[in-house]
Amino acid sequence: MTDAPLAHEIWMGPLPAVGPGGLARPRIGIAGISIESSTFSPHISGDEAFTIRTGEDLIGYYPFLDEGRELREAAQWVPLTHGRSLPGGAVAPETYSAMKSAILAGIEAEGPFDALFFDIHGAMSVVGMTDAEGDLARAVREALGPDVLVSASMDLHGNVSRDLLDAVDLITCYRMAPHEDWLNTKERAVHNLLTRLRGPHGSDPLLRRPWKAWRQVPVLLPGEKTSTRLEPAKGIYDAVPVATEVPGVLEAAVWVGYAWADEPRCQAAVVVTGDDRDAIAREAERLARRYWDARADFVFVGPTATLDEALDVALLPGAARPFLISDSGDNPTAGGAGDVSWTLGRLLERAALRDPDLTVIHASIFDPAAVATAVAAGVGATVEVEVGGRVDPGPSGPVRLRGEVFSVTNGDPVAGTQVVVRAGAVHAIITERRKPFHHLDDFRSLGLDPAAADVVIVKIGYLEPELHDLAGDWILALTPGGVDQDLIRLGHHRLAPGVYPFDTTVEHPDLTPVVTRRGEEAPC
Repeated sequence: MTDAPLAHEIWMGPLPAVGPGGLARPRIGIAGISIESSTFSPHISGDEAFTIRTGEDLIGYYPFLDEGRELREAAQWVPLTHGRSLPGGAVAPETYSAMKSAILAGIEAEGPFDALFFDIHGAMSVVGMTDAEGDLARAVREALGPDVLVSASMDLHGNVSRDLLDAVDLITCYRMAPHEDWLNTKERAVHNLLTRLRGPHGSDPLLRRPWKAWRQVPVLLPGEKTSTRLEPAKGIYDAVPVATEVPGVLEAAVWVGYAWADEPRCQAAVVVTGDDRDAIAREAERLARRYWDARADFVFVGPTATLDEALDVALLPGAARPFLISDSGDNPTAGGAGDVSWTLGRLLERAALRDPDLTVIHASIFDPAAVATAVAAGVGATVEVEVGGRVDPGPSGPVRLRGEVFSVTNGDPVAGTQVVVRAGAVHAIITERRKPFHHLDDFRSLGLDPAAADVVIVKIGYLEPELHDLAGDWILALTPGGVDQDLIRLGHHRLAPGVYPFDTTVEHPDLTPVVTRRGEEAPC
């Protein structure tokens, strides 16, 4: 018996033929906002954080909509506005308002539409709001009117509130963490949308909408405990496509939720859509119950330790090389500020790391002032700079770094100018702007060879594929920051009652799904 293909290996097949009541070339808009935002990070995501795509730039973001592809030719695509950002702190209200207004203006100017592909993350926090995607979805629905079919594609670390659910018709999310299936998921959302529009009820604004079975599951865990590489998440997510094979079911999805925002909507969720109300309710409850029953079985995706404990192991004679350490508390791809300097300070204090015969890489801290000083000094010069702790000073504040400018690299589209300052064994990467380091070329472009290093410390949680393959060994260090893996010490106080592990007294929550269809909102 062969293993089932992984989600990133599965692409949708040909579209069904247009039925007698279907739409041959529906008019479909594309819009959305994508960011996950930690409310525990003091970083504010402003205009500079977002890449705004419109027109051909937006439609070109999706390879499955390339000219000549079946999905491209099956509809009249109208790209509106989409904002996408690296995860960070909460979005500035004026930044959110500008993107929202652009989307609504596009709907008014370019409509009418038969449908909308709503590409969102699901964990956007906006200063002063508690359900940003719900607010955006309601506004988009009001602008579109009741007849437009909306298909949402999301990250599995997003949140599904009732407001969001009620504003859309089809909804799905990734089935892998790390998110190797991100593009497959977006294609599936578009394929499902066109399937409904081409079907026998495609021209009927009510009957083309599927029923939705929704249930929030009162569990909120960090992504590093819910990786689909390990059980129980692997088994749960393997069961999702199985649910879609049940007659009468169109789509099934399970969301982990976003652990680093303190909002009532933040918890796991299940949505199953289809035309058979009993079948979708049964499958939704089955998935929800499986998630709830496994709540205490989720474990970190790798061995964990304090930073000092991790360094002790990594520096042992005979330790596998390169030894990778995740500096998890300030992971920018989870919403950390990216300038917490606590770990760098601990490295500089270690006597063993004053040995220049060792190579220890730390990636990274963003600090434009420190970068400017190193650039002005030039490669080979000795500099003394205060690094980091300007946006998120909580754990340590700025750290004094004295060392040699090892390299200066200009022109990175994400990081801007990057410098490496070497102090003994420590090669500290400092960037002009926030940047994750997920790929080997991120290091190689700076003159560093991560494969030849003794220890590589990266601000990340679970290792992305290239780093996973690089690691001779690995420890997830439980470091402080805005995305601290120790959720309890972060101090959530606005979550819904009964969410595990913040409340461990609940044993039998109501996991009966709400079954609804837009236009027939009374739950069945």
